[in-house]
Amino acid sequence: MLAYILCTALAVLPLLIYFRNPYFLKDLTYTFISIYVGIRMSRIKKKFYSILDRFLDKVAEHPHKKFIVYEESSYTYSQADRESNKVARALLTHAHLKQGDTVALFLGNEPWFVWMWLALSKLGCTASFLNVNIRSKSLLHCFSCCEAKVLIAGADLQGAIEEVLPTLKQQGILVFILREHCHVDGIESLSDKIQMESDEPLSRQLRASINIKSPAVYIYTSGTTGLPKAAVINHERVWMPAFALTFAGVRSDDIVYIYLPLYHTAGFLMGLCGAIEKGTTVVLRSKFSASNFWNDCRKYNVTVIQYIGEVMRYLCNTPKRDNDKDHKVRLAVGNGIREDTWVEFLERFGNICIRECYGATEGNVGFINYGGKIGAMGREHFLYKMACKYALIRFDTEKEEPVRDSRGFCIEVPRGETGLLVAKIGKRTPFSGYAKDKQQTDKKKLRDVIEKGDMYFNSGDLLKIDDEGFLFFQDRIGDTFRWKGENVATTEVADHLLAVDFVEEANVYGVKVPGHEGRIGMAALKLKENMDFDGKALYQHVKNYLPSYARPRFVRIQVNKVQ
Repeated sequence: MLAYILCTALAVLPLLIYFRNPYFLKDLTYTFISIYVGIRMSRIKKKFYSILDRFLDKVAEHPHKKFIVYEESSYTYSQADRESNKVARALLTHAHLKQGDTVALFLGNEPWFVWMWLALSKLGCTASFLNVNIRSKSLLHCFSCCEAKVLIAGADLQGAIEEVLPTLKQQGILVFILREHCHVDGIESLSDKIQMESDEPLSRQLRASINIKSPAVYIYTSGTTGLPKAAVINHERVWMPAFALTFAGVRSDDIVYIYLPLYHTAGFLMGLCGAIEKGTTVVLRSKFSASNFWNDCRKYNVTVIQYIGEVMRYLCNTPKRDNDKDHKVRLAVGNGIREDTWVEFLERFGNICIRECYGATEGNVGFINYGGKIGAMGREHFLYKMACKYALIRFDTEKEEPVRDSRGFCIEVPRGETGLLVAKIGKRTPFSGYAKDKQQTDKKKLRDVIEKGDMYFNSGDLLKIDDEGFLFFQDRIGDTFRWKGENVATTEVADHLLAVDFVEEANVYGVKVPGHEGRIGMAALKLKENMDFDGKALYQHVKNYLPSYARPRFVRIQVNKVQ
């Protein structure tokens, strides 16, 4: 009788656990992965081990496995290693690089990007990833704020380089272009020099002084105000986004499709570095194409895709086809998908596991919706909260500052209420800030949040946590809006508009457009006295000086009222 009762209890127990917490098994899986990643990170810190070391181990483990597939070409792990060796030797010879130097890469999604980054890592240098859409003032600003000594540009970006070449020559910057020949004074060809070099391995002594706190890459973010800022990503910081694919369930036999820009966090840290961590194959595309997306997935047997919210909507808006569910994609990892798009995507393209994530390039906190609840961008877990102390605090949107109590401390909001996400800055959750920008770095720090003397990272994002522990994105604070997957700093756009001769005042902000994620740019202009609005001149100016995603699509002319 006792045995019968025990057997019955054991049979009923899983049901009781499920009804009490339907996400129990997923929570348990996350727990095991967290412990595994925690052990890996402690070993990495104890004996410095970089993502480059991981790549070289994968080269030794499976040299003939495909690493990069690009258009009609493919490169094994061993080939990628050898190609990057040739690049590194060419840069040693012709750019005279040494460990600790910074090199700016002005490249789109192509194998050269990967070879360049690997080569610089082998030399102990830091790569600064420039957004290929920036021009003129923004390009010079991004280049100079990381103190780069060398600039390497893709062949298709020579025109953008020539615009700023006089300034670069004044500063004594070495400029290389990925061409066989270049006859422009001040720009050297690089492809021909690379082909002349040996592909033999380089000595580890070239990067002997690099440690886990050394800068690995600079990735630019608009943040919440001003010109783009170079977020300092050290070797320790590279690992956590790379492990995101492990948390999402990516396996070593997966084929990952990357079309998001490699100069951004999602494409490089989560996508490329995450693929290296798992030893997977990467299908690289120069840019997103809604019409070719699923054809690519079928052609290359893609099993994992990355996304941003806009991409999922674009895919849902394409004409329906009979073979919409004919593919091998099983997992989608990304951020920014709306609840209605999420539902529509699954109904149309089949049972694909969507893992929505949250994080900031420079941030010290991140989440993943491993539970799969539609609309949520993350889920709380007790182990993560022990490792990363974060909170949602009450925020006054009118005064644009946190609300504090009578003691001067911030007030945590209850579940179901919107609050500003902040995360404690500490040894396990550091915030490295921005290169050469102490003012903006300090602006991201909040002091005396929970107790006297503490310091928290201000994410600039308003979130909400529901009763089941899922996190939902609500809005962003500050002078910024998001469009086409990019952060747009309104002050930067306004500064460019003020350079137009007939504009006296410019106020830029984002407005919602039905059927689109994010906000689109609106510029409210006040004209100078006795001057007329010139739409053609304004269009040409913003086209010349602003990337496409930052150009205002709407203009309002403010007229002074007659008294």
